[in-house]
Amino acid sequence: MSCQAGVIESSGWSRRRQLRGRTLGPRAKPARPHPSVFAPCAAAGCVLPSFWGSDPIDPLHATQYGSEHVHSMPRRSRVLAVVNQKGGVGKTTTAVNLAASFAASERATLLIDMDPQANASAAYGVRDVDRHVYDALIGECVMKDATLPTDLSHLHLVPAGTDLVGAEVELVSAPDRERRLERALADVRDLYDLTLIDCPPSLGLLTLNALTAADGVIIPLQCEYYALEGLARLLETMDLVRSGLNPDVSLEAIVLTMVDRRNNLARQVEAEVREHFGARVMDTRIPRNVRLSEAPSHGKPILLYDIHSKGSVAYLALAEEMLGRPGFAEDRLTPPPLVSEPPGPATPEGIDHDDTP
Repeated sequence: MSCQAGVIESSGWSRRRQLRGRTLGPRAKPARPHPSVFAPCAAAGCVLPSFWGSDPIDPLHATQYGSEHVHSMPRRSRVLAVVNQKGGVGKTTTAVNLAASFAASERATLLIDMDPQANASAAYGVRDVDRHVYDALIGECVMKDATLPTDLSHLHLVPAGTDLVGAEVELVSAPDRERRLERALADVRDLYDLTLIDCPPSLGLLTLNALTAADGVIIPLQCEYYALEGLARLLETMDLVRSGLNPDVSLEAIVLTMVDRRNNLARQVEAEVREHFGARVMDTRIPRNVRLSEAPSHGKPILLYDIHSKGSVAYLALAEEMLGRPGFAEDRLTPPPLVSEPPGPATPEGIDHDDTP
């Protein structure tokens, strides 16, 4: 039994594999050489979770749920989980650079690394720290004690560490294990305009903690067929979380990543995703970009590594687009003071480079 299944069953949730209204039937035979990108959802009998509206609907009729279902009541602070159980879709890249772009807009931002691989931490040059998110999850310290400053004045980071690898096993028998992150965030979430959580590429206990603590979910989606294979399971997990743990969690945005408009398949996937998910898909596309791949090796987000690169421009535009949506408060908070000193001043290199994918 998977950790996720154990968590769901031990929480008293109904282990239903078919939710109400699932009547899509088996996968239809494709008319084109490759299957329709939403065939995995249809084959699984998937319906969009209830946060799309009051009644369950299937992905083929999702276009009727547009901008009117985006949050209309701005909140002082927002907690957003960046989730996709498939690896290699640009999840950590999106979390790291979107957080930096929010901070560049002078929004007090907290980035929490919940991935045992600690790639988001390494992207800011943070390794082998004394306190990290695992200590806050098990109650050995408060979240503020594990928070570090970064080169960006409006961005703070809660790094991950090697102990997080065993967290899903160690927390299985812990009481309220699904709410550990929610409780650890209680003292700090209102100190920031935005909190982004970089989740591991799985739907285990760590991701479940992030979904329970989050107000919204950002799904980075690579413009390739196999990147959509796990979408049905992710949407089902979100619906279970909403019905059993966090009724306020919603699908904030789908971000198209690694987009190469020269590729026919990429253009087709993008068109179908926009058709089926409507206003939830962000207009800004994240292109394939060499500079985005190079930046983590220098311990910098793309904004500080090469501000003129296509990747930097795209993430700045994405942050601007998201902040312009309903649900984000216009007034801004000042980041809380921390005991630790920042690693040192850094400025964007601002050098023109060849960004050909």
